[in-house]
Amino acid sequence: MGWSSEQKQKSRANILSSAAELFTRDGFDNVGIDDVMQHAGMTRGAFYNHFSSKGELYAEAIMAAAIDSQQRIKRSAEVGYSHLIEQYLSLTHRKGEEFRCPLAFLTTDINQRDEQVRSTYTQVLKGFVKSINQANEEALSSEKEAMQKAVLMIGAIAISRAINDEEYAEKLLTSCKDAVLA
Repeated sequence: MGWSSEQKQKSRANILSSAAELFTRDGFDNVGIDDVMQHAGMTRGAFYNHFSSKGELYAEAIMAAAIDSQQRIKRSAEVGYSHLIEQYLSLTHRKGEEFRCPLAFLTTDINQRDEQVRSTYTQVLKGFVKSINQANEEALSSEKEAMQKAVLMIGAIAISRAINDEEYAEKLLTSCKDAVLA
């Protein structure tokens, strides 16, 4: 007896959720298909019922992580633009305790991937810029300004994660918050 369409969708969503978590935490090269499937509570054989390759999974996992981040951004933006910035540029986000934005967590990993993955990352970045622009209650003067703020936010998280001086990382995030909110 085969799996129902609903069961297949749940399995696929479970695999994507596991992959998004593992890839944003450990990067492409440090996560294998077996790792993803074990984390999802499934066997490797089930992987190929849903994906043709690890690269395809990676691209879709980036989008899944982005959708999760987007939902968090929207909830934060409902509280206010400054709240969104505070949440994104927080030590909690830096540590990946509640969520991991794939734009910041995978920045150095993406440029070594195939066009499908890079296209997904590009699409996610464009969506993030649009979200920043929409979240600002005073509407930014241009897409250029939204891009500048988005890149400052992404870069701040990425760099703060790369350094091992906790105090300096906190200063860096605070400085970037001030710049984005100015």
